[in-house]
Amino acid sequence: MPAAMTKIAMLLLNQPTAPIDLSITDLAKQAGTSPATVTRFCRLLGYTGYVPFRVAVAADVGRGSALDSWRADVGRAFGPEDAPAQVLRTLLMAQTMSLQATADGIDLGQITSIAGAIATCGHLDIYGIGGSGVMAEEMAGRLYRIGIPVHAWPEIHAALASAAILRPGSVALAISNTGRTDETIEALSLARSTGAFTIAITGSANSPLAALADTNLVAYAPDGYLQPDDLAAKHAQLFVLDLLYLLVAQQNFAKAATMLAASAMAVSDHRHDAGRMALPHARPRDHHVPLRSASKGASHA
Repeated sequence: MPAAMTKIAMLLLNQPTAPIDLSITDLAKQAGTSPATVTRFCRLLGYTGYVPFRVAVAADVGRGSALDSWRADVGRAFGPEDAPAQVLRTLLMAQTMSLQATADGIDLGQITSIAGAIATCGHLDIYGIGGSGVMAEEMAGRLYRIGIPVHAWPEIHAALASAAILRPGSVALAISNTGRTDETIEALSLARSTGAFTIAITGSANSPLAALADTNLVAYAPDGYLQPDDLAAKHAQLFVLDLLYLLVAQQNFAKAATMLAASAMAVSDHRHDAGRMALPHARPRDHHVPLRSASKGASHA
């Protein structure tokens, strides 16, 4: 290879994963050459450019550390060769531990006070990104049905726009298993600066999100199981949200019951009656209604 390309080759021999972490400009700078030379280097190896080369390096690293990747993404408690029965037992243990630890850690006085703040607030914002965004939308849908003025914001731009116009008397609820999601932290921080009462639901009371909020509820997810976004964490979050929802509904039982009944009635015609096999508007099979001839100007159904 020419001297300039040799510099790149030596860098990669010493740091095989450098293309994964470095842009073409950064790689060229570290090798003491230019981005154009890096591109020529990649083409010399048979790639059309730096991006396909980076993809190939990432794939090669992944093949070399498949078990490490499994442990990081799936969890240390599950092995790729585990029998289905063992996976079932381990998973059930994880879910049970998660729910029990969450229930044990709940301060009933604290969560009742939070429910009261939500029940009487002028507006409730709920923030969550990714999987936590699904939890946020589920909670917002349930609270809306019992009369709480609420919006869920799973997208950061919309979350920030809403947080900026909250006022004292509003409540902002942020959901994050790790408590370290930058977007969620940013939205809750802005909401707090406007005077809103802030609540965090996290997997750790020591997380940055929990430290930022006025009050924090912990949805416990055991370490070592499904990572990093496991369903055990989601079930714990749903458990906390379900309890919070019920306590909010209790704050104004008559209003909640009336609104739930009204919304249930509104969709009742769209629920299938299991006791009725035929379609509600179907004609009896032996009732024949002849169609008029199209030549007489009638249309056919």
